[in-house]
Amino acid sequence: MKRLAVAALLMLCYRISVAQNIADDATNAPRPVKLVPAPSGTVYLRCGALFDGKQDELRRDVIIAIEGDRIRSVGAAPAKAEANVIDLSQQTCLPGMVESHTHVFLQGDRKPGQYDAQLLKQSVAYRTIEAVTAAHAALGWGYTAIRDLETEGAGYADVDVRNAIARGLVWGPRMEVVGRAMDVTGAYPLQPAYAWDVQVPIGVQTVDGVEGARKAVREQLSHGVDWIKVYADRGNRIQPSGVIESIPTFTLDEMRAIVDEAHRERHRVAVHATGMQGVHNAVEAGADSIEHGNYIAPEDLQTMVAKGIWYVPTPYVGEYDAELRAGKGGTPQETRGMQIGQDTFRRAMQAGVKIAFGTDVGAFEWDISPAKQLVTMTRWGMTPAQALRSTTLAGAQLMAMDADIGSIEPGKFADIIAVSGNPLADVTVMQNPTFVMKGGVVFKKQ
Repeated sequence: MKRLAVAALLMLCYRISVAQNIADDATNAPRPVKLVPAPSGTVYLRCGALFDGKQDELRRDVIIAIEGDRIRSVGAAPAKAEANVIDLSQQTCLPGMVESHTHVFLQGDRKPGQYDAQLLKQSVAYRTIEAVTAAHAALGWGYTAIRDLETEGAGYADVDVRNAIARGLVWGPRMEVVGRAMDVTGAYPLQPAYAWDVQVPIGVQTVDGVEGARKAVREQLSHGVDWIKVYADRGNRIQPSGVIESIPTFTLDEMRAIVDEAHRERHRVAVHATGMQGVHNAVEAGADSIEHGNYIAPEDLQTMVAKGIWYVPTPYVGEYDAELRAGKGGTPQETRGMQIGQDTFRRAMQAGVKIAFGTDVGAFEWDISPAKQLVTMTRWGMTPAQALRSTTLAGAQLMAMDADIGSIEPGKFADIIAVSGNPLADVTVMQNPTFVMKGGVVFKKQ
């Protein structure tokens, strides 16, 4: 009996010890987990060259001093050797990039069946896990801030991802989100259409009528979105004149109601518009950004300048689509469409329209660097410096975050990346950042 009693006592002590260890582990567990803990005191980045987001030229041999999550100073090397120096003397430092049109809840939707499978076969919980990995990938590609333009059937889960990143539970860029985009009845079915008596999900919130539009804006804002997104058109057709005609979705009165309600609540509206009629309605309604804008009439470009409406073209996704179709008998219309898009891009630049970088990533897979689009933008007429500003300071201005990000200067967040080589001479180096810091914490260092 004594042996049994002793054994029982030892087992009890063991269980108490294990429980205590588990409790201690839970108490001491680093939450949020940081891949590289931020060192105490001032951190110095020794940059061989610097593109600060404002000037067209590189600055040479620059030291960036960082305290906490902010930049303290940008200038020459300190008089004496300092601790906590990160040597980037063989690299070019830049502001963390901004991606103004992403979809973290899509993991590629261009190949047959991909989009339907994500909406029909994956739970919102599973898609949210995928979205977190996409946000992680975005940061790895050097994008320290993104504007994510709808969850495609996953409700307001993007608000949760944004909040989890902001609270440090998971790694990812700073985010602004839209939750559910808006479209009208009958305009956004899964393709090919399913039988009429089979109920299937769709990727948007269906909104009809002026009062329905105002109600939808109020509902979405109550769930914590940053922007409202609207689909303004569908069914593009290229005319011999080179004009892309489209079928408007919302009436002008409905569109005005959406914009008015959002602006009344001090929020902004991003509008998917690809053809002449859709763009015109969005511009007339006073939208804040035109997404895609494959064709924009000259008079609408002038209105965009007058009203300060942003243009977020997404040319790389068109090139990606063309590559997919290259071996499948691509039609001349597809080539013509890209030519029209390039002409629109050049006319927008000449007119002085504000242009921000966005690619529609998520429509193509997240294992492709969105920075590939910088090559397209330079080929379409931007200088490398202009292209880099479109994905740094301009993106920050679009997101109304330029007081904190978008350029490297004292007082701003220490969102800094580095690349090997000179991006003003070879913009392709932006596709492989060797160093990524967000808020003073190193996420990536090769």
